[in-house]
Amino acid sequence: MFLKKIIPTLCITFILSISQSYCSEFDAKYVWSSIDQETTAVSAKPVSDVNDANSLNLESASAILMEQNSGVILYNHNAHEKLRPASVTKVMSLLLIMEAIDSGRVKYSDKVSCSENASNMGGSQIWLDTTEELTVDEMLKAICIVSANDCTVAMAEFIAGSEESFVKQMNKKAKELGMNDTTFKNCHGIDEDGHLTSSYDIALMSRELMLKHPDITKYTTIWMDSLRDGKSELVSTNKLIRNYTGATGLKTGSTSLALYNLSATATRDGLSLIAVIMKAPTTAIRFSEAKKLLDYGFNTYQYKEFGKKGDLVETVNITKGIQATVDLILEEDAGCIIQKGQEKNVVQNISIEKEIPAPVTLGQKLGEITFSIR
Repeated sequence: MFLKKIIPTLCITFILSISQSYCSEFDAKYVWSSIDQETTAVSAKPVSDVNDANSLNLESASAILMEQNSGVILYNHNAHEKLRPASVTKVMSLLLIMEAIDSGRVKYSDKVSCSENASNMGGSQIWLDTTEELTVDEMLKAICIVSANDCTVAMAEFIAGSEESFVKQMNKKAKELGMNDTTFKNCHGIDEDGHLTSSYDIALMSRELMLKHPDITKYTTIWMDSLRDGKSELVSTNKLIRNYTGATGLKTGSTSLALYNLSATATRDGLSLIAVIMKAPTTAIRFSEAKKLLDYGFNTYQYKEFGKKGDLVETVNITKGIQATVDLILEEDAGCIIQKGQEKNVVQNISIEKEIPAPVTLGQKLGEITFSIR
């Protein structure tokens, strides 16, 4: 993480850029400097025209495949078309709930009551009664496993005071994430005029949830569970949890107008993918085309690790310093995705001055590592 032999704030920052063609080449650099700030995740890359010819012959109206850690788009089919999300809306609701939990504003053990508004939601539900209370943990199970609208509204009211206030928070978060195709009208996804998003935007909020709040997978990977002392049985709406290797979630959605939607996440051998399907004609096609996207990603790409957090990269000499040398180590795990079969063509070049005069000052660049495909 931080280098402490010379000054306590000396650290390494990883910068990654990928060409638009992506599959053909990439450049990556480790830059040693005394930047006194955290290294943030690489932001999601804009959708390009690559793969927009629907080479996988998908029947769904819109689809996208995104690599979770980098946000790189691996497949795109009408990814910015504005469509009805149905219960995939709840990805944003879950994101706000997990933010409240991870910030300490809400605890898993907190008891949540049910208002008349929540109990009257209809659609997918667990038939909450205004006389009962469930914990946040139980509410999350119901939302993630059976897409309970009543529990979603109850949690919205618990966190923001009203569903209306919660929806305002949803739209604010959407803007922060760059979800420019999205307008939320409710927190549950029941069809409403103007309640729209795109597969690209769903991938963005799914990525934020999975990266920043990985504990959500404790719920999104459950196939069967129960509530109310076993009286209420829960079976997941996401069939991939049961039959797709590496599945980690995330959320299904369907209405008569939206048809069949899915944000599907999975991880294999260090590679994490997000596949979004919108307006599939049937539920079977929704799952089969999500599998097709994920299979394409796992069969075509791999995660290449360049180093782990704390790895020693180089020891350099310091002239006229208090100590003679300083170790340069990786601040964070470092790697990226490449096409399968390209790993043997990755070339590493280390460029560091062998002797660096003291003092080492804030913002001083000490060297870099460049990775490229020959």
